[in-house]
Amino acid sequence: MSPPTQSLRHDWTPSEVQALFALPFNDLIFRAQGVHRSYHDPNQLQVSTLLNIKTGGCPEDCGYCGQSAHHETDLSRSGLMPLAEVLALAREAKVDGATRFCMGAAWRSPQQRDLEPVLEMVRGVKALGLETCVTLGMLRRDQARQLKEAGLDYYNHNLDTAPEFYGQVVTTRTYQERLDTLAHVRAEGIRVCCGGIIGLGEGRAERASLLVQLANLPEHPESVPINLLVRVEGTPLARALPLDPFELIRTIAVARLLMPASVVRLSAGRGEMSDELHALAFLAGANSMFYGARLLTTANAAPDRDIALCERLGLRISNEAWDATPHGCTVK
Repeated sequence: MSPPTQSLRHDWTPSEVQALFALPFNDLIFRAQGVHRSYHDPNQLQVSTLLNIKTGGCPEDCGYCGQSAHHETDLSRSGLMPLAEVLALAREAKVDGATRFCMGAAWRSPQQRDLEPVLEMVRGVKALGLETCVTLGMLRRDQARQLKEAGLDYYNHNLDTAPEFYGQVVTTRTYQERLDTLAHVRAEGIRVCCGGIIGLGEGRAERASLLVQLANLPEHPESVPINLLVRVEGTPLARALPLDPFELIRTIAVARLLMPASVVRLSAGRGEMSDELHALAFLAGANSMFYGARLLTTANAAPDRDIALCERLGLRISNEAWDATPHGCTVK
């Protein structure tokens, strides 16, 4: 890997980013791959596992989410998982190759009585030698401090979409409240996992605007999840038109150009992506993925398929635990 040749910027304009989206596809991929190679090993992937530790009943009205209490879906509500069960699943995730264990709870914002058992989960997962990540909704500064003291490495809080399109997707939480939570997390020294969802009905201009918001944060998110909408029956976006797959690849490539040092993660929607589309995504600059049969409440790509794909592409997984598993992916 050569030394970085591009300095990090935080002053991107919408017109600049839209111009990147408009580049001929081959030119855009070539540029993104060149920047990617300056900052990252092009043949290495980081793998994370995401566990839903509390399902359903969320008071937010996010139009894509089957966990919202505003939508009539077939999702069953459940309380917070017991600590022992969470830790057992974290151990399994580590053996299966995950380096980071992410825990999500369907809250608008946690009360202190909610936060206490999550702090124990963070401590327990950290003790297993895994990086820790949680997504719990909006946080106050003091709650971020408690999570940091418990050993939290990353906090996930996506912006979802562009500010000008946001009101068409969510009305119960403002864009500024999302930015405030990110600021609280940063102020306490927790790394940020923040991206968005594409395929919500937005256009290319809105996708560009979302990336501008992310790239112009005071610090780039260390992890940038790119989620492809999973259409859930009973939600307002269940009939959204499928996104052109090349728009997904363009979005990944532009994210890589704007945030060259960040890890760009393939997240929701991977179950609908072909192996060939995965390979294009990695070529465009994606270098992380969520691994496991489920992603919160929706299906994810099959683990065996992921293992076979990285073998076919010669990709290395950045976790020594893979040495002990019965597959042939090489490990850095």
